[in-house]
Amino acid sequence: MGLLETIQSPADLKALPAPQVAELAREIRAFLVESVSKTGGHLGPNLGVVELTIALHRVFDSPRDTIVFDTGHQSYVHKLLTGRHDFSKLKKQGGLSGYPSRAESEHDVVENSHASTALSWADGIAKARRLKGERGRHTVAVIGDGALTGGMAWEAINNIAADKDLPLTIIVNDNERSYAPTIGGLADHLATLRTTRGYERFLDWGKNTLHRTPVVGGAMYETLHGMKKGIKDIVAPQGMFEDLGLKYLGPVDGHDEPALESALRKARAFGGPVLVHVITQKGRGYQPAVNDDADQFHSVGKINPETGLPFEVSGRIWTDEFNDEMVALGAERPDLVALTAAMLIPVGLDGFAAAYPDRVFDVGIAEQHATTMASGLAFAGLHPVVAVYATFLNRAFDQLLMDAALHKAGITFVLDRAGVTGSDGASHNGMWDMAIASIVPGLRLAAPRDGQQVRMQLREAVDVADAPTVIRFPKGDVGDPVPAVRQVGSLDVLHETSTEACDLLVVGVGAFAALSVDVAGKLEAQGLRVTAVDPRWVLPVSDDLVELARTAGAVAVVEDNLVTSGVGVAVTVALRDAGLDVPVHLHGIPKTFLDHASRGQLLDELGLTADAVATSLATRLH
Repeated sequence: MGLLETIQSPADLKALPAPQVAELAREIRAFLVESVSKTGGHLGPNLGVVELTIALHRVFDSPRDTIVFDTGHQSYVHKLLTGRHDFSKLKKQGGLSGYPSRAESEHDVVENSHASTALSWADGIAKARRLKGERGRHTVAVIGDGALTGGMAWEAINNIAADKDLPLTIIVNDNERSYAPTIGGLADHLATLRTTRGYERFLDWGKNTLHRTPVVGGAMYETLHGMKKGIKDIVAPQGMFEDLGLKYLGPVDGHDEPALESALRKARAFGGPVLVHVITQKGRGYQPAVNDDADQFHSVGKINPETGLPFEVSGRIWTDEFNDEMVALGAERPDLVALTAAMLIPVGLDGFAAAYPDRVFDVGIAEQHATTMASGLAFAGLHPVVAVYATFLNRAFDQLLMDAALHKAGITFVLDRAGVTGSDGASHNGMWDMAIASIVPGLRLAAPRDGQQVRMQLREAVDVADAPTVIRFPKGDVGDPVPAVRQVGSLDVLHETSTEACDLLVVGVGAFAALSVDVAGKLEAQGLRVTAVDPRWVLPVSDDLVELARTAGAVAVVEDNLVTSGVGVAVTVALRDAGLDVPVHLHGIPKTFLDHASRGQLLDELGLTADAVATSLATRLH
């Protein structure tokens, strides 16, 4: 039996003799490579925090002490050390979540997987413990240098630092990366801290040497010690954190487990907020990950564990269409610029960045800043394209509303991973973007049905100079084009029984346009006259769609968005405002958080398949 199999709880880990810890770390890395290569998942981040997570659980007493992981990409080692060894269905229906999950363990706290939130969580938890008189309980927040670029993290630090006796330890897991290398002023500061470790050695030298100097030695040392801030700024500029009021420890080698335990015990005993700066290597111990320049295997699919190569070459995805068209547009439009929130490659801006490096701004994990900065760029005469995952638009709603829309800023937001994404769980489904966008005055939203439409509608969007526009598309392979049989004003008609009146008008939103064609065919086979259309620009609802609805006995809207607040509701309101009393049947995602599973499994559960929609509509129409 290996050591890992004997670790079913943090208590077992604490009982492990210190000489065996290094062997346990080796077993954990081997387990991660073997298991995650079969299922896919966040491999690189977890390989980098093996010793750090071991030290955390040997020093602190989870769950009595609360450990909060920012984002949660790096929680696999934590899962193993708290007794969760079955990774066979990681990120799959019925298996372990890819993030911390309260349903799985009392050791898990924050499961939202949106970055830069852990310090605020920890501040609240630590203050609550103190108010309840639970002074023996400690709180730990583990945050990466990438997540530390988010403004919310600094709002929390501002409050934490002011509370001098708060029993809170902040661990900055510094691997110089979020998905890709971390950039910005904070990244430069951390890089300086990594490379200038001489302060403590310098002060120790001064103490040992000057105390041996007769008469003036002691006074000279006191003077030297009084110059602490100035020396630190030169030799090791951790002064930024200490000026904020945080005790700073480090940098600590994140792969030296005894050194980590020593630093964490000091932090635990300090009696106030402490920042422990830990230097780790993403992908540690697995050479294919270390050698991967793009993201050091931040997230992988199924791979060959020997080589790190994928077993299957993926097809062309939606993101590729956007990537290529941005490069083409960049050549035609010198005013076109692009912004990303630390996700240049995942959102498909790497091609544009390679062609036009001066016209790309990676702002770190700071979607709010990206949106308002884009408003400034638009005011100054450029057309910004802000590319983020759909779920992360939530984070910048106020800026979208008040900075972009109120000021009629010509900004194009490109939302990747829109709709049901599946395996990453509740917080990564992009199922709120159209609900959010639907209440923003002046905003126009397009939902392309295929790759050709991504390209066409991106071009249409960047031509809009007086309002924000949104292009949204899902995760995965893009599939074949869905042809239109004819156009009716701004609408593409994808299927029709006849050009006359119909029993049902099916409105397919975005990637559900192909499903609407299938639904139309199934209902037509039952004797119904059906027309299926793609509105292309789904918000606001076009007059052309309202007019076409006048010839229909009923309307159905199928969308990959909250059914209570999306396009279907907007269509219903538009028809009522036009005096039409035609029934509108809505098919979308209920107001709930979806458990992790494949996209197909979730759509099947939600009744968002051609068979389910057709059956539901047939029952209502006959």
